[in-house]
Amino acid sequence: MGFFQNMRYYFERHGYAVSSRLADRLGMKTKNVRLFFIYASFFTLGIWFFVYLTLAFWLRLKDLVYTKRTSVFDL
Repeated sequence: MGFFQNMRYYFERHGYAVSSRLADRLGMKTKNVRLFFIYASFFTLGIWFFVYLTLAFWLRLKDLVYTKRTSVFDL
């Protein structure tokens, strides 16, 4: 159990205090840094969802325009 406790302590000490250490270095409040990360994560999620919808619309439009015809007389 000692190994896992040491590992947990290491990650708590060096990994979980990212926003507070960054706020101290920049001279800001920790709350503002955390809000920035929250808003940035929602913003990036929103961008990729918009890209997904655009590609889905584009593929649907391509399927409507380029339909496979079995013969020349289907025109």
